[in-house]
Amino acid sequence: MTTADPAGGDTGRSPLASRFSASRFRAALRRRLGVDPRALAAFRAALGVVLLVDLALRARNLTAFYTDAGVLPRATLAETYPLAARLSLHALSGDPRAVALLFLVAAVAAAALAVGHRTRVATAVSLVLLASLQARNPFVLNAGDVLLVRLLGAGLLCPLGARWSLDAVRRGGGVAAAADRVASSTDRVASSTDRVAGSATALPLVLVVVVYVSNAVEKLRGTAWPAGEAVERVFRLTYLHGPLGGLVPEWSPLLTAATYGWLALLVASPLLIAAVGWLRAALAGTLLAAHLSMALGLQIGVFSAISAAALLPFFPPFVWDRVERAVAPAADRLRSAVGRRSVAATTAPATESEPLRAVRDRAAAAVPVLAAVLLVALVAWNGMALGLVETPDPVASVADPAEGGWDMFAPNPPSTDAFVLATATTADGDRIDALYGDPVARDRPPSDARAYPTARWRKLLALLADDPEPARVDPLLAHLCDRADAFAGDGRVASVSLSAVEVDVETGETRIETLGSRECRPE
Repeated sequence: MTTADPAGGDTGRSPLASRFSASRFRAALRRRLGVDPRALAAFRAALGVVLLVDLALRARNLTAFYTDAGVLPRATLAETYPLAARLSLHALSGDPRAVALLFLVAAVAAAALAVGHRTRVATAVSLVLLASLQARNPFVLNAGDVLLVRLLGAGLLCPLGARWSLDAVRRGGGVAAAADRVASSTDRVASSTDRVAGSATALPLVLVVVVYVSNAVEKLRGTAWPAGEAVERVFRLTYLHGPLGGLVPEWSPLLTAATYGWLALLVASPLLIAAVGWLRAALAGTLLAAHLSMALGLQIGVFSAISAAALLPFFPPFVWDRVERAVAPAADRLRSAVGRRSVAATTAPATESEPLRAVRDRAAAAVPVLAAVLLVALVAWNGMALGLVETPDPVASVADPAEGGWDMFAPNPPSTDAFVLATATTADGDRIDALYGDPVARDRPPSDARAYPTARWRKLLALLADDPEPARVDPLLAHLCDRADAFAGDGRVASVSLSAVEVDVETGETRIETLGSRECRPE
């Protein structure tokens, strides 16, 4: 049976065929924008672990970066970023003990997120505290920090606790029941209907692809990446070397292949959504391996771990089927261990009042709408950042999208090796490195300049070298006085000086810029 159109023509398609085509389209869309609940669980656990690692790394410089005794007192923050100073919980007090307490609360929330306990609350608390921490010192942030806070925001809208979580155990009747489900799930093959699909699950997927595509566009606008020279330039920057960075062979063909290989992965990144099955899994796995290898070669903090976590939702169901089969023996042992105590371990489902249920239902109905709005805003903002879409005047009057672009090592890597000379002089005339505590020569030459203790110190000092404002230099020098005093022990530090040293990797030309000096114990 066929149907006629208003003009008298024959469409040649029956209502049944139209419904079948629409069903196939929805199924295809679901396979590409849907996410396996187990992938969301792995994503959740990875985010929790990354947050814990990030907090541990930041805690090494808690006083230096987040208190009034550090490089950015709250008064300086209020002058430079007044909105951040007003919104950051970490700026409510300059006392290290208060900041340490917020670190502890954030660690508890991150641990709860990792194991899936009160997942949505843990995600919300982690998001608020991470945004607050980042606002407390914007000068130590990198692209990974921006990505992490956006991934947490996207995760807040997704059912991260549906599988492999304490929440799932509580909802499902205890540990024994959960172990039964894990063990039995290894006997089935997940299908596309097992995916969670909607604008909420599409948000983290689109976010990752937008980051890759934006970075690819920026790289292709330069000369080093299309010429195959970029990776070799990056590894000539010794201040960026990670644990194994100095061991990368200086063999141009290998580094050229690495340049084109990474660029090809970025250009192919839309296939993370467009492809399905093994092709999608292979691309996600290759990107994940590439990011983890960067952590060994480059000093880029937790950026690699964040990027690796962001790729987990792309892995299709058959990957997680294999993961569950691998953990089946452990699940069997867990089931045997708790089987006799299942009654005691079972938690009865909590009853929910009608008003609370109504609020929960309204919130659930609003999630897809909010996620859809964020999806459109995400694509539009990055289109403006790349100059592909004209920035409307109301947006341009309050923000510059180009400042938030994903331009890591783009359009070209830096051409200068950057170091720092932080020298403290004691009352006895001895000199030490104010960042590291090592003794240094009385007449310290530029060749004695050091790389940075951490990626965040590098970001802070690199930005300061570009714009050495006294309002920021003075607190840094004051902190270096205290830092050097701790290194000097009984010797009183009389003064500190700070200089930036740049070495052109092509010509070897060395440039020195004095950022400032300070008397630590003025008489």
